[in-house]
Amino acid sequence: MGRTTMPATRVAGAAVATALVLGLTACGSGSGGAAGGGSGGGFTYWSMWRSDEPQAQVLKSAIADFTASTGIKVTVNWTGRDIAKKIGPAIAAGQAPDLWDESNDVVYGSVAAAGQALDLSPVLAMQVPGENVPVSEVVPAKFLDVLPKDPAGQNRYLIPYDVATTGMFYNAADPDIAAAMPSPPADWTGLLGVCDALKAKGKSCVATEGEDPWTNELYFDYLLNAAGVDFGKLSADKSGASWNDPAVLTAAQDVARLVNGGYLISGYDATKYPAQETNWASGKAAFYMDGSYVTGEVAKQIPPTWKFGSMLPPGAKSPDVSLFGFSIPKRAKNATAAEKFIAFFLQKKELSGMATTALNLTPRADIPAPAALADAQQQLSGPSVRLAFDGVAGDWSPKVLDQNYLDLWHGSISAEQFVAKCRSAQATYWQTQG
Repeated sequence: MGRTTMPATRVAGAAVATALVLGLTACGSGSGGAAGGGSGGGFTYWSMWRSDEPQAQVLKSAIADFTASTGIKVTVNWTGRDIAKKIGPAIAAGQAPDLWDESNDVVYGSVAAAGQALDLSPVLAMQVPGENVPVSEVVPAKFLDVLPKDPAGQNRYLIPYDVATTGMFYNAADPDIAAAMPSPPADWTGLLGVCDALKAKGKSCVATEGEDPWTNELYFDYLLNAAGVDFGKLSADKSGASWNDPAVLTAAQDVARLVNGGYLISGYDATKYPAQETNWASGKAAFYMDGSYVTGEVAKQIPPTWKFGSMLPPGAKSPDVSLFGFSIPKRAKNATAAEKFIAFFLQKKELSGMATTALNLTPRADIPAPAALADAQQQLSGPSVRLAFDGVAGDWSPKVLDQNYLDLWHGSISAEQFVAKCRSAQATYWQTQG
């Protein structure tokens, strides 16, 4: 798995699960009509969502409103997550849609990295219909600035309508947690103090899927962020000497303190998702590090007395972010019409459905988050965000980090051994690259 974003399948699945809990259904027509024809023309759109998903419900409504308002017809293919495999070949064959949507890492890896994504800066300058403000005012630049640049040096190839983040989620209504943590801990030692207080009451501090490197590595990622270490620069050092930074060892030692202090839920090292997520939802552990989709995943498991809270690991300077949004292939035949739809969908009255129906966060600060994600929205309201692992992607993580980190997370190697192993593996990794 790449390191830039959280799993789209889980983001979508969580939204469906929560929507079902709330009694929502995905209704509406399957297609906005045939392309072309009428005074407004038309364009084609491939979506990462299936037609029965809540996100599709919101988009169908917006497409109907858009066509009624502009006369522009939209031919929609509810492609689902297979779109990641189909879009590149479609572009190469000259059969790509005019508009498509996916997560930032898929858009970059499948299209933008090859220089095949249109620069959407003109969309940012367009007026949001009925609001007398440009798109750039409702989509903060901080969400776009973190994206990697394409071969032409531009990174405005995606306009997000859905935003996700990660953090330590917990039940703020749990009296044990409230007593142990009257306020968020200021540093790692403070967090371990919270864990000690919970341990004294017989409650595990952290639930964790022991075989899932991505969520568990987030602790290390945020610790490095707190120390001012850029994960991207750490991984890019071909000699591996970047692992000699004392701040890297300190971060690894803090992870080891969490592991060796007995704060992780019993048996975590022999389970796979969703075993420990279920235990956490059952109140057997206080914190669970995951993406913001987790609130939807457990919505059917938790009692009505739950109140979701979330926080970043102490000291973290910026929350990470994953973006889901629109992109236009450079060879699109009807790009102008597609651009008009992007601006149209970013109206508050259209985009709000992504929060109220799909139960996701949006890039617009004036659209309230679903109650379960209020803390997550607050975390994203600061001046800066970042990509998880500072955008490290590809096979570096599975070849250098993942197994070594799991060994540290399972307590089978020390922090010092972990750093030494990663330093050596990274030097070897870069020697094998062309």
